[in-house]
Amino acid sequence: MDISLRSKFALVTGGSHGIGKSIALALADEGCNVAICARNKQRLKITKEEIKNKGLGIDVLGICADATVLSNVELIMETINKRWGRLHILINNVGGGGIWNTTDIENNQESLWRKIYEKNVMSAIRFTMRVLPFMRKQKWGRVITISSIYGHEAGGAHPWYNIAKTAQTSLMKNLSIDRTLAGNGITFNTVAPGFIMIPDTGMYRRSEENPEEFNKFVFEHCPLGRLGLPEEVASVVAFLCTDKARLVNGAFIAVDGGQSVSY
Repeated sequence: MDISLRSKFALVTGGSHGIGKSIALALADEGCNVAICARNKQRLKITKEEIKNKGLGIDVLGICADATVLSNVELIMETINKRWGRLHILINNVGGGGIWNTTDIENNQESLWRKIYEKNVMSAIRFTMRVLPFMRKQKWGRVITISSIYGHEAGGAHPWYNIAKTAQTSLMKNLSIDRTLAGNGITFNTVAPGFIMIPDTGMYRRSEENPEEFNKFVFEHCPLGRLGLPEEVASVVAFLCTDKARLVNGAFIAVDGGQSVSY
């Protein structure tokens, strides 16, 4: 199946590590020009060089910025506009906060709820609103938000995270039914990973610190007997960015190996 993205231009937020990095690499492999933004300058540099060293003949942008800060969002978009003057694909990957602080709701400050909402939802809204003019002009666009299976069901994480991920899902669904957007060839979808093994994250540290307990956890929660890999999420995202997936609009796609329990 030909899923080439040659001549397309994409932005992956939080694209220097984990799922975001794997998505950037997957898009690049299909010939897509890629911009990645992240706060960590060293990781950003490493990922940019990794993509460039593939020798794919594409343009790669690495923008050191905080995607949760409005002025930084504007800087990112200004940089892309000056360099390319176009954008076909937006991957809203910045997010997280599922295991922060205590699970005791009453002993958490309201600021925590706001922080997680800002990081996950407002960053997605800000970038999405700024890419739509490009996509309308081109009459083609793909907006994919990396949410979580807990944007569709309760449990598994803290409620402030579930609420934020649910809001991301709702954003994509509401935009997908706007005829002025869909009618211009722009689709909006949610990709929802389950537990993914990413170095230097909570799950990874848990596996290193107490392997026996971790293996028991995996047995109880993961039907495949393992956590997912970032590359497995990226493969689904890459397909959704192509013309082959043009009928997929407003979908919530779980990439979790059967972990989630809702339909």
